[in-house]
Amino acid sequence: MNTVKKSETNKLKRVHLYYKYTGFYSFVGQSLKKAFIPIVLIIAALFAVDRYLVDFSDLFTYVTETYAPINILLVFLASESLLGLVPPEIFIAWSDKMPQPILYLTLLAALSYIGGIISYFIGRWIFTLPRVYEYMEGKMKKHLKQIRTWGGFLIVVGALLPIPYSMTSMAAGMIHYSFRNYLLFGLLRFVRFYLYALAIFNLL
Repeated sequence: MNTVKKSETNKLKRVHLYYKYTGFYSFVGQSLKKAFIPIVLIIAALFAVDRYLVDFSDLFTYVTETYAPINILLVFLASESLLGLVPPEIFIAWSDKMPQPILYLTLLAALSYIGGIISYFIGRWIFTLPRVYEYMEGKMKKHLKQIRTWGGFLIVVGALLPIPYSMTSMAAGMIHYSFRNYLLFGLLRFVRFYLYALAIFNLL
């Protein structure tokens, strides 16, 4: 029993040293620092716009009365599948104005998760196109290198932090990262949506 525990402890130490020497902890720390300010700014901007420029309650009431929820959800899915063109926070604020906010928030989180999967397979497809892959390799060289080095931990960062999750997923597909592990780590996308909703729902 002691031998097993000692072996597990040594394994954890080796993993810790690996991520320490490859700069993973430094990368995560810098990412958290960079993410903190955008998160605060996004929430502050939503609050300021709601208070001084546009009444979000009236706006989202108009949107929900004018457009069917399925259309808005499809737009969100398209955005999450194609480089995260529209900030998810806007849709999270929209879900708060729906009759069942938690249900729609969960639908958004699920669609974001599915959008990431679509992006993953887009990445796999891109990998088969030499010219496109060379272009992406140039634009995302650093990002791809980090995924190859740190694997699932970077997927976790992409799922939780306010960076385009679609790009992280696409990069994971391009390097043929384990799909099973990708699905597992990607579940943290739900955590991100619920945490952000706590702040946005209380402000708007």
